[in-house]
Amino acid sequence: MNNLVSAKGSCLCGAVTLTTKTMEQQFAACHCGMCRRWGGGPFLAVSCGASVQIEGEDSVTVFNSSEWAERGFCNKCGTHLFYRLKGSQEYQIPLGIFGNSVTPEFGLQVFIDKKPINYTFADKTKTMTEAQIYELYAPKS
Repeated sequence: MNNLVSAKGSCLCGAVTLTTKTMEQQFAACHCGMCRRWGGGPFLAVSCGASVQIEGEDSVTVFNSSEWAERGFCNKCGTHLFYRLKGSQEYQIPLGIFGNSVTPEFGLQVFIDKKPINYTFADKTKTMTEAQIYELYAPKS
């Protein structure tokens, strides 16, 4: 994994700032129904590992969205701040938070079998289905 060092971004109102020490060189699109309801379309995010510093944590509200993940947003302006895996504390941060300061390439689409037919990305990416994602992240019974 090639990583960028110290990318920084903030919510719309500036109450929350996120700083990451590591960042994947590729971003992903999630087409699951929850992500599409959360943001009105696919969730475009970059993996930033577990080393994310959050300034303004009193302005962050966390929603428990599944058995294995939670979503954070600014409780002042509503900006989506992160999707975080509970077990590893790994962050997926919306690409737009960092503005034009980072330029990862489009590399992965998840829940590809849940993507509606009304949009398609031109980029060729790796894809994963709902079953493949559940196999990776869902708690084992």
